[in-house]
Amino acid sequence: MTRIAIDAMGGDHAPQEIVAGAVWAASEYNVAIELVGKQDKIEQELDRIASEGFLSDCGTGSNRLKRIKIDTSKLDIKITHAAEVIEMGEAPGQAIRRKKKSSIVLAVDAVAQGSSDAVVAAGSTGAAMASSLFGLGRIPGIDRPAIAVTLPTMKRPIVLIDAGANSNCSPEMLYQFAIMGSTFSKNVLGIETPRVGVLNIGEEAGKGNELAQTTYKLLENQDKIHFVGNIEGKEIFLSLCDVVVCDGFVGNVALKITEGTSRMLFELIKREFKSDIVGKIIGLIAKPFLRRINKRINYEEFGGALLLGVKGITVISHGRSKAYAIKNAVRVAKEAVETGVNDKIAQYYEG
Repeated sequence: MTRIAIDAMGGDHAPQEIVAGAVWAASEYNVAIELVGKQDKIEQELDRIASEGFLSDCGTGSNRLKRIKIDTSKLDIKITHAAEVIEMGEAPGQAIRRKKKSSIVLAVDAVAQGSSDAVVAAGSTGAAMASSLFGLGRIPGIDRPAIAVTLPTMKRPIVLIDAGANSNCSPEMLYQFAIMGSTFSKNVLGIETPRVGVLNIGEEAGKGNELAQTTYKLLENQDKIHFVGNIEGKEIFLSLCDVVVCDGFVGNVALKITEGTSRMLFELIKREFKSDIVGKIIGLIAKPFLRRINKRINYEEFGGALLLGVKGITVISHGRSKAYAIKNAVRVAKEAVETGVNDKIAQYYEG
């Protein structure tokens, strides 16, 4: 059985929502769980769930909560005590060196030592990345690991890489991101021949800064992946490619703008439906359709982003993740383990 280590103390809603999501995932996906954090608090949450269950909106984004009841006695869940926690505001590199017994460091160590197969973390992205980089090491041939985020489009999901791990990149790093993103798309998302594009301000090869232009030339002159050229921001969600490559600064800005825009649009629609009696009637009719749309674009459905390029599976979840998102992050981790995406990346460089 695949075992997933989870930093139970990371994120805005830890440990309550993190533990609930872990229990939910163990029940639904038949995985074993290693909860890493302050043992007394984890045990308290497990006892509460065993006795009364927990509440979740199940990814609907509504205020209507459903009580989830799970028999925890039938689940394979173990606790690893961690006396320290790395907070969001701490400098990642300094923090993991100073807090060697922190929950994220010990969760990554569980993967390094083989007691777990993957780690899920919703706390500091920098701490999760730094812990994974130092604790697991890089795949040979990869200069820097990158965050691969799965995003919905009009047709099928796409991969955005890098989504925030590396602000300053070289063309060679973006070339590696393209290889990793294509491998992830093929082996995890099931897209046989992923189309790879470079995020740029124009479609022409000569557009953009030196980084984008040089990366274009590198990708244009290889035959290992299906490169389709530059992709503009407006084209990301139109299914023109399957992997969007960029540096972490641009990728993170694009990701956050996308999140903010989708939230704004849904709030505007909800306000209009409440504005008058006609709007309320239309809103009532449209409710099931809006729920289906929300399910397609809700970040909680995708669970978390895979950190590609390290010798182990690390899934980084949103800091505000609740139980439903954590459950799905565990699913992402399990799929990454079972498909052997890291082995496929390593094989590319070995071959």
